[in-house]
Amino acid sequence: MEFFERRTRDSFAAQPAMQTMGATLAEVGEGHVIIEMPYDKKLTQQHGFLHGGIVSAGLDSACGFAALTMLPPESGILTIEFKINLLAPAKGDRFRFEGNVTKPGRTITVTDGVAYAATGGETKRIATMTATMMTILGRDDVKD
Repeated sequence: MEFFERRTRDSFAAQPAMQTMGATLAEVGEGHVIIEMPYDKKLTQQHGFLHGGIVSAGLDSACGFAALTMLPPESGILTIEFKINLLAPAKGDRFRFEGNVTKPGRTITVTDGVAYAATGGETKRIATMTATMMTILGRDDVKD
């Protein structure tokens, strides 16, 4: 297993928010991450759709971990900005959050994400995100 994949998987496993959501790290590649999670009624809004905040959290993590795969050792990553487009109600049995590095950088990395909802054999795009990540060096509290 490559260093970047091992580090990304270890960092993901240490994130309580993803554990609370029941999310798993399905795929890790250089500049690319897929997070999956099952439907959970506890994560919905009043109409039974996955809450927009949960969709945002899934995409933010996918984008952040995608950026992490391209960082040097001894560095960490923090989101400094994102924009999300909620395209359709988040209704499905399973959800997939894909993050991809669009523009890597020494200090700032730009990423894009797409969220999908799946029911049976049907998959629907439900959200997109563009996020800006900052490489953090020299801080023990932000080191992956």
